Amino acid sequence: MELLDFILHVDDHLLEFITNYGVWIYAILFLIIFVETGLVVMPFLPGDSLLFAAGALAASTGAMDPWVLGILLFVAAVLGDTLNYHIGKYIGPRVFEIDSRFINKQHLINTQKFFAKHGGKTIIFARFVPFARTFAPFVAGAGQMNYKFFLTYNLIGAFCWIASFVTLGYLFGNMPIVKENFTHLIFGIIIISVLPGIIGFIRQKLAKKKA
Repeated sequence: MELLDFILHVDDHLLEFITNYGVWIYAILFLIIFVETGLVVMPFLPGDSLLFAAGALAASTGAMDPWVLGILLFVAAVLGDTLNYHIGKYIGPRVFEIDSRFINKQHLINTQKFFAKHGGKTIIFARFVPFARTFAPFVAGAGQMNYKFFLTYNLIGAFCWIASFVTLGYLFGNMPIVKENFTHLIFGIIIISVLPGIIGFIRQKLAKKKA
């Protein structure tokens, strides 16, 4: 429940962090993005909503420089995916035999299928999908994807993800209608983010029934 409260009221919590920790908010945000993208057991941490809220607060409070914020979170996202890739590469094919409550094997298998269909572009697409952005680099490493190839898509995906949500938050997060309905907006961002996964799951179930 505390995690759900943090996600749905991420703006209030970030404002509290800014008040209590000042410039250390940069390190806190860096760590959250790095962990969410870098550790396959942490896919539930906020991503899209956190970036949007950070951009909005950078505009409203002036406590964070949007350029510094964007660059630091871009670095965090790139390093996170890189770490996740190398962890997957180190563990290798054994990862698909893991039976753990911390790692959902079906998520890994679904991500692997998505790779088979879309190739390296999956790294970019996955940035905008919760859970997938955590599993995609891990599966890329486990599947022995060429690192230079992976890094190219990693850089592009990280830039598109960070730049889009931080900029949107900075430009629109403080409009009266947005501020008054911020919780609803965050909830909407979460729903839109997970929608591709829900559609894919439904399609998979329907395909199995037809078969």
